Amino acid sequence: MEPVEINAGEYYLRQLRADDRMDDRPALIEAFADAEHARHIRNYSVRSLDEATGYVEQRALEWAEDERCSWAIAEPTTGALLGEVGLKDLDLAAGTGEAALWVHPAARGRGVAVTALSTVLRFGFGALGLTEVGYRHHPDNHASATVAQRCGFTRAGEGPDPFQPGGVLVEWVRTAE
Repeated sequence: MEPVEINAGEYYLRQLRADDRMDDRPALIEAFADAEHARHIRNYSVRSLDEATGYVEQRALEWAEDERCSWAIAEPTTGALLGEVGLKDLDLAAGTGEAALWVHPAARGRGVAVTALSTVLRFGFGALGLTEVGYRHHPDNHASATVAQRCGFTRAGEGPDPFQPGGVLVEWVRTAE
């Protein structure tokens, strides 16, 4: 599927970029260096421009292969990267996917996550025809729990953390209306 850009009101959702007009790589390195970010997102390493380039390229490839729709959450006037939101583990035939989200430390506490995720859910249920979207986070990530509640998810219990042996994740689900 082709990438889609979305006007999310206060924010603009676009592909991650690393080109001569816009370069998200420095902001990616900053975000992944943040202790709170690293505590909750353990499956990616983005410490250098090369790793950030790989991250941007991976997201573009995942779009092309219908595995994941991923958007940079951008400030609309400057294009500054405020975070990333997406739908991963897509199974378009089954109508399912899982929400993924992180916010740059400099943009936290401004409602970025709820606005971006709500927009992406509308896209997933409307344009992609998804019928169910899951959302998972670490039990001590209270900000993610608040985002899930504000975006209309229902808590479904706990399940294993695939990136931390013996760890658990809080699981949420939202179905199409």
